[in-house]
Amino acid sequence: MTSRAHWLSRIAELDPVEDHEEIYRISFLHEFPWDLNQALSFALFRTYAVPSIGRLLFETGEFTERTQRRYDDTVLLLEDALVQGLGSEAGRVAVRRVNQMHAMYAISNDDMRYVLCTFVVVPIRWMDELAWRPFCEAEKVASAEYYRSLGRLMGIKGIPETWQDFAEAMDAYEARRFAYDEGARRVADATLDLLCTFPPNHLLPAAAVKRFSYALMDDALLEAFGYPHPSAAMRWAARAGLRARGLGLRLSRPRLEPFYAADLPQVRSHPDGHDAARLGTFEPPPGCPAHVLRGAPV
Repeated sequence: MTSRAHWLSRIAELDPVEDHEEIYRISFLHEFPWDLNQALSFALFRTYAVPSIGRLLFETGEFTERTQRRYDDTVLLLEDALVQGLGSEAGRVAVRRVNQMHAMYAISNDDMRYVLCTFVVVPIRWMDELAWRPFCEAEKVASAEYYRSLGRLMGIKGIPETWQDFAEAMDAYEARRFAYDEGARRVADATLDLLCTFPPNHLLPAAAVKRFSYALMDDALLEAFGYPHPSAAMRWAARAGLRARGLGLRLSRPRLEPFYAADLPQVRSHPDGHDAARLGTFEPPPGCPAHVLRGAPV
C-alpha cells in the first residue's frame, strides 16, 4: 500500500524555489484539491471587503447576475495556469485572459497586490487550522514563489518576497482598507447564495449553510460586510466539522491520480469542457470604469 506520506516524500526531494510549480501542483491536484479550492474561493470572497474591489465587482454586474459563471471561469483559469505551467502556451493563454479582463477596469496596483497576497496567505492559514494536515514549510515557500511568478506576469509591482511578507502585507492592508460598502455586500450575498446551491450544501436549509459560513469568518470580515457574529459554540462546531473531515483523510490513501476543478460538483458552467481563451468577460458594461492602470501582456 502506498504510504500517506507519499507526496510529502516527493516534495522533500524538490527545491521549494526552483521547483515551486511542481510542489504547488502536487498540493493543488493531489494533497489538498478540495481544501485549496475552498481556501482560494474564500480568499477571493475576502477581497470583497475592500470597498474599491467589492464595489467594482458590483458595478460590473458579473458577480451578482452571473455568479456561477464567474466562479467557474475564475477557478478554471487559475487551474489552467498552474496545471499547464506558467511558461507553457496554454498557461500563457490563461494568464493573458486574466490580464485582458483586469485591464478593462480601473484597478490599482495596491488592490492587485492585495488580492495576490490573499491567494498565498488564506490557503496557508486554512491548512494550518482546518485541513487534514498543515502545509509543510516547502509548500508555503513554493506557494509564495508560484504567486510571485504569476504576479510578475500580471504586471504587479512591489510583490512581497516571502510567505511571511505576504501575510504581513495582507494583514496591514485589511487593517487600513476593510470597510462596509453596499455594493460589496451585495456581491458577498450573491456569493453566499451560490454556495448554498453547491452539493451537498443544497440538501441543507440555506440559512444553516450561511451560519456555517459566518462561523468561518473572522470578526473584521463579518463587520466589513455587516454580517451577524456567530456564537462561540457555532464557531467551534464549524471548525470541528472540518477537522473531523481532516481526520478521515489522514487515515485514507494518498490521491495518486490528479483531481481537477472539472471534477468538482460545484463547477457547472462548462460540462463539455472549456477553452481558456473564451473564458471570462470581454467588454466592460456601460457606465463601468474602464481606465487601464496597469497590466502586462503575456
